[in-house]
Amino acid sequence: MAYLVYQTQAYVDAVARARQLRSASADLLLAVQDAETGQRGYLLTQNDLFLKPYIASIGELAKREAAFEQALARIDYVQLDAGVVKDTIAKKTTELQRTIALTQARRAGEALAIIGDQSGLRLMSNIRTTLTNIIEISDRQIAQRSAANVELATLLRFVAIVGAIAIIAIMAMVLMVIRRYVREIAVARAELESLNAGLEDRVKERTEDLIQANQEIQRFAYIVTHDLRAPLVNIMGFTSELDNALNSISTYFKEEEGGAVRDDIRQSAALAVTEDLPEAIQFIRTSTRKMDKLINAILKISRDGRRQLKPEHVDLEALIKASADVIQHQVLDASGEVTIKVKARNLISDRFSLEQVMSNLFDNAVKYRDARRPLKLSVHAYPASRFTIAIEVSDNGRGIAQEDHERVFELFRRSGAQDSPGEGIGLAHVRSLIRNMGGDIHVKSELGKGTTFMIRLPSDLSQYVRSHGQ
Repeated sequence: MAYLVYQTQAYVDAVARARQLRSASADLLLAVQDAETGQRGYLLTQNDLFLKPYIASIGELAKREAAFEQALARIDYVQLDAGVVKDTIAKKTTELQRTIALTQARRAGEALAIIGDQSGLRLMSNIRTTLTNIIEISDRQIAQRSAANVELATLLRFVAIVGAIAIIAIMAMVLMVIRRYVREIAVARAELESLNAGLEDRVKERTEDLIQANQEIQRFAYIVTHDLRAPLVNIMGFTSELDNALNSISTYFKEEEGGAVRDDIRQSAALAVTEDLPEAIQFIRTSTRKMDKLINAILKISRDGRRQLKPEHVDLEALIKASADVIQHQVLDASGEVTIKVKARNLISDRFSLEQVMSNLFDNAVKYRDARRPLKLSVHAYPASRFTIAIEVSDNGRGIAQEDHERVFELFRRSGAQDSPGEGIGLAHVRSLIRNMGGDIHVKSELGKGTTFMIRLPSDLSQYVRSHGQ
């Protein structure tokens, strides 16, 4: 666009120079013609009135010649030496002055003779031809440059319009960017205000979590000490039985060394060997096996808390289906069916922990089913919020009494009729795994109607791991 403006200005300057040369040429030619007209009028009438235009024209010649020479020097389309034109005019002026002088000296015949030899006519014709050609050339230059200037002006107008459209488009884009930036700032500010507003709630929630964790630790310590104490008490009691049996046997051997054994001592020793010792040993073995199971359960829960989590993209639907396939034969034996509905697609979590959770919940659904009706087991997974997903595992089994809803998650605690094998470890293990992943589990159940376990997990475990330094 700057080039077009510069080119337009150059054309305007060229037209101005051409007009200046044309005007200077026309003025110079007019001055010479006026001088010649005044000379001829005076020669014919010898009236001094005709000398006035002659004198005025001769007086203007020097100024007009200078203007012509200056204008000619500023153009390049006329190859002409201004000195040649000036010399020709000087000769014509000399011829005019001489004839007027002869006429004033009463020698009009000589003056007419000079005119008659046509030298002055040739000079005038030369001057007229030269200046007329310059005028015509200048007119053509003016016309050409004006036409070119019009074209450039049209092009410049088009470029200006395009430029204006481009500027408007750029401004619109800038406004859109600014608007988007302002909107993002507003959203960020709103999120920041929301985070600030929820900070107190989060602190309260974390405090409640700590209180709950402390309470669980206390309950866990009580349960562990109570359940481990019972086998120890049994072992200690039956150790006393062993001592009594050993005393009876020792008395028997001492009496035998003396040569005579009373019947009551013999019967007591026989009873110790045949009944008391085997019974005590059996009870001690049973108690130690129970302690071993309890200790292994405690170690298993402990390992859940120390295990290094491995966040990865998990196909939740495929994982649930794989867990369901493991119990499929048991479901079929119960004339049941499993329904899986998964809407949560983008999940980053610990695959091993999720597999353990689903396996335990499915095993419980089969173990505590209601034999009076076909088993119906369903799993529904969906986004609970922007950062969490929900998994609901429901069955139509025996159900859990209201007072046992929290108790079933405690270690070594079971609910309802104890007609199925188990140590009360499964749901405690499930809660431990889920809380280790930053989630939680609750139960909704009614006796005789069924149970639903409701799980909440972070949709991106890697963020939870980073924020908790795991």
